[in-house]
Amino acid sequence: MLINNIEAGLWDWFCYVKIYKERKNFMKKIGLVPRLIISIMLGILLGLILPSPIIRIFVTFSSLFSKYLSFIIPFMIIGFVVTGISDLRHGAGKLLGITTLLAYLSTIVAGTLSYLMAISIFPKILNFASFTTVEHPEKNLLTAYFDIPVAPMFDVTSAIIFAFIMGLSISWLRNNGEGQTTYNLFREFSKIITKLLSTSIIPLLPVYIFGTFMNMTYSGQIFATLSIFLKVFICVIILHILYTAGLFIFAGGLSGKNPFVCMKNQIPGYFTALGTQSSAATIPINIECAKRNGTSPEIREFVVPLCATIHLAGSIITITSCVVTVLMMHSMSYGISTIFPFIMVLGVAMVAAPGAPGGAIMSALPFLGMVGIASSSPMASLLIALYITQDSFGTAANVSGDNAIAIIVDWIYHKFIKK
Repeated sequence: MLINNIEAGLWDWFCYVKIYKERKNFMKKIGLVPRLIISIMLGILLGLILPSPIIRIFVTFSSLFSKYLSFIIPFMIIGFVVTGISDLRHGAGKLLGITTLLAYLSTIVAGTLSYLMAISIFPKILNFASFTTVEHPEKNLLTAYFDIPVAPMFDVTSAIIFAFIMGLSISWLRNNGEGQTTYNLFREFSKIITKLLSTSIIPLLPVYIFGTFMNMTYSGQIFATLSIFLKVFICVIILHILYTAGLFIFAGGLSGKNPFVCMKNQIPGYFTALGTQSSAATIPINIECAKRNGTSPEIREFVVPLCATIHLAGSIITITSCVVTVLMMHSMSYGISTIFPFIMVLGVAMVAAPGAPGGAIMSALPFLGMVGIASSSPMASLLIALYITQDSFGTAANVSGDNAIAIIVDWIYHKFIKK
């Protein structure tokens, strides 16, 4: 009897291990993008039918995971940006300036195109008499059962500045035959962050996204707001796609790479950003996309993390369109002399925003006075509602454009800088 029980127990364990391995292999086969799409669809579907106590379980997980992610993001920036800059043995300072300039110009061009689209199309397709004030989108969201305060050791801006200083300093030391010990320290730190991402961040992203979309659906945020501003969102998303495609076509024309293959390679990064609503959280996936595009390691590990914090083309397209829409609704001035200075300031003000979903519009709030909107007014709440509802698409456009810029910087590096 004892032997039979032992045999039965071993057989059960064998079956469990086999099923676990088969499940793990199956999850690997279907890939990250299908898992993210499934998570979004299930989140919306179950958010409509499940009771709030069950949804709050997943909301609690998403809340805790978000805190953990926010804690890791500054280390991620240091791990990738320091090694990326220090690997640039030639022209590190030049590449930093070139990348920053390209990112800023791209953001300003995107905002200007958004303004031109808004003033030429919105008056023809929108019935402003039918608009009503939308509640702040976070009001009806479910809260977590409990919260564990895990504050980042330092913020994103501090991490960027530290990474710039250390990366440029190490690059200078290595050009003078020194600094190898410091370089090895940060290189190994980068490997630790990469391992951390592959084991604890990326595998849990679908669950995090599932909880986020379930909560948004339960609150009524998705359908209620989209039903009112559907036409605005359609125009904004189309411009996101067209602008991103234009960046890749321009980058492909310079580098000789097929822009359509590059856009295909960007799909995993696009859907990851769509689910996480965070450029910073998409960095590891976006670096893999850059690798598929053939961007050199020293450039992709430098440009992608940097642009995740300074390139906000998708965000500024959305904010500009939404601001112009609200101004039109209230019969306020929306001339180029009013909007363009606002766009130029936003290109700088939103730099620290990508660390958190909805961060771009929160960074823009203090500057809404430039266009006549008080940051504490109902109009500002309307802008928050508009932006946060489609934040995923703006973030996806941001990160996709990052890899187009990486291709351009890689071409400049190998053609004009690398000796």
